[in-house]
Amino acid sequence: MVSSYKLNVAGVTRELPLCRVNDDLYIAAFVMFGDVEITKACATELLKKAPEYDIMITAESKGIPLLYEMARQAGVNDYIVARKGAKLYMEDVIFTEVDSITTEAKQRLCIGKKEADAMRGKRVLVVDDVISTGESLAALEKLIKTVGGNIVGKMAVLAEGDAIGRDDIICLAPLPLFNPDGSEK
Repeated sequence: MVSSYKLNVAGVTRELPLCRVNDDLYIAAFVMFGDVEITKACATELLKKAPEYDIMITAESKGIPLLYEMARQAGVNDYIVARKGAKLYMEDVIFTEVDSITTEAKQRLCIGKKEADAMRGKRVLVVDDVISTGESLAALEKLIKTVGGNIVGKMAVLAEGDAIGRDDIICLAPLPLFNPDGSEK
């Protein structure tokens, strides 16, 4: 039985462990946390494909190092993280719900007045590590539209499963889904 998947993305190779989602579905776990080399390489390649934008946004949490590195390489000082919960410093909080394939329960994403003001009337680039079901992406889109932002692009390092066929996202590589025996679906 195959227990990992060899991923080649942005000139970097990683062996990803296969993780059980349910009895019939396994995914290859792509985690950028703690991997500076892959984060830097993917940020560089995504920026080459990015449309012109005013501000970037991601959902908390796995997209944060990628978004930070993209902002650093682009020479900009601001980016937005849609938080999983309201923080004390946030004013006029706007919430939406998301049902992610990698999280057991429904999550909430939120932004405050500062983030809303930064997106209102601006060209917003949505960035994530992996797009799979598109639920996180849809939640971010809802937040952006609610505050009057203009989505100019949706990007991810990887498009998992059927997401690779979407024509509304930009990604660096496909990521297959797996059967319990490790074979690709």
